[in-house]
Amino acid sequence: MLGSFISVVLAGFGVGALARWAVPGPDPMPAWLTIFIGLTGSLVGGGVTIAVTGFESRGDVFAVLLVSIAVAAGLVIGYRRFVQKRPITGPGAQKLPTRGFGIERLRQRLRRLGVDPETLAPASPDPTEESLRKLRELRAEGLLTDEEYEAKKAQLEQG
Repeated sequence: MLGSFISVVLAGFGVGALARWAVPGPDPMPAWLTIFIGLTGSLVGGGVTIAVTGFESRGDVFAVLLVSIAVAAGLVIGYRRFVQKRPITGPGAQKLPTRGFGIERLRQRLRRLGVDPETLAPASPDPTEESLRKLRELRAEGLLTDEEYEAKKAQLEQG
């Protein structure tokens, strides 16, 4: 029983992963959503294919797999278009989404790692903000008096 459950989940994950790979551009989503899309694609695509062609040869198994992946890819496209509100093609399709399941958590994780979520390039710190942060640390450690801190801060803010 448990083995069957694990097999179904792994099959759903495999079909969902192949569907995500078939649609160009990043589609970050939680594993449970990949499994759900894969299982739905397998049930709908496989069910329709078996109803039309039957299930008697290896070619039928291959057709069931291909149609399952195609239906799951259609679900990924629908998710991207209607949930993430992103285009399917063009430059907008290559950008990291701003909406969807788990996207805000992913963006926060990227920021913590020092990566800009918009460009996926290392974030460049603002030199003035970095200097102000160091001044605050020096004041907190007692190495700068409040007057020295305010003078240096004013000097940085002027240019």
